[in-house]
Amino acid sequence: MPVTDTLTRPLKDLRISVLDRCNLRCTYCMPEESLHARGVFLRPHYLLSDGEIELLVRVFAGLGVHKVRLTGGEPLLRPGFVELVSRISAIEGITDLALTSNAILLPRHAEALKKAGLGRITVSLDSLDESVFRIMAGDRGSVKEVLDGIEAAELAGFKHLKINTVVQRNINDHTIMDLVAHFRHSGHTVRLIEFMDVGNVNNWNRELVLPSADLLKTIHDRWPLHPVAEQPVGETARRYAFNDGAGQIGFISSITEPFCGDCSRARITADGVFYSCLFSAKGTVLRDRIRDGLGADEMTEVIRELWTRRADRYSELRSHLPRHQQHVEMYRMGG
Repeated sequence: MPVTDTLTRPLKDLRISVLDRCNLRCTYCMPEESLHARGVFLRPHYLLSDGEIELLVRVFAGLGVHKVRLTGGEPLLRPGFVELVSRISAIEGITDLALTSNAILLPRHAEALKKAGLGRITVSLDSLDESVFRIMAGDRGSVKEVLDGIEAAELAGFKHLKINTVVQRNINDHTIMDLVAHFRHSGHTVRLIEFMDVGNVNNWNRELVLPSADLLKTIHDRWPLHPVAEQPVGETARRYAFNDGAGQIGFISSITEPFCGDCSRARITADGVFYSCLFSAKGTVLRDRIRDGLGADEMTEVIRELWTRRADRYSELRSHLPRHQQHVEMYRMGG
């Protein structure tokens, strides 16, 4: 039976981080200097097992969730990930199963993921300029590797990808138009994301935030846009279509235009902690309850209670809250 929180927001979307490790060191997520020593990542025993993830997805599906997104870290680094996708895609009620990835490992896995039932892929790509890409990715990976991954996804049958780009003033903003131009007519949708204060180690500074309204104007002046008439409730991106029929573009504006009011997303970290907001400081450990023998029915009631007490509105309240609040790190929660 569907549940709603204290602001009558339904529980519809579940985002699960399956791994906290990554093969990049993006400055806004997992900057190299934040990892002070080896061994900071979770040991395998602390990660949710495939069976535990499957159990949780079944429970959430019973409470009204129909969209599941698998995130990381980099999810494709998780051993047996394709089999996990197959198990989740078979769960009754899950009609939209998506993956967020940096795409570098997609050439190895895209075809198998399609066969396993994965429905959609979102690729993180912050610039087509190799030097800018390397700066933002912590001097790891390459633009070619990401583009090869996108091509592999296309060949496997994923025709409409989302391309997520975190925009930072004076870092990659001067390369955005080239990126938009590259993906026009491709069938893929670039989504430009305001630099957010997620986590505690990404050196967030509001001066680095480039408002979506400014980007919208710049792009519209080059390629006229119009708002997409029907915007799905709970969608994080405001979508616009190019007047010339070249596709769509999205803007995710958590800083300048918060969208807490219709947020329907729950999040679970790789070690099984439930968070009801991307900017949470504290969560509820579900993994240990499962390992202590809590079954699906009992877990359903735990999650129902957590959601019905939910009142998160961090983005809307940000300007009124003390600075330097603690948040869970993005690479532990995913986007």
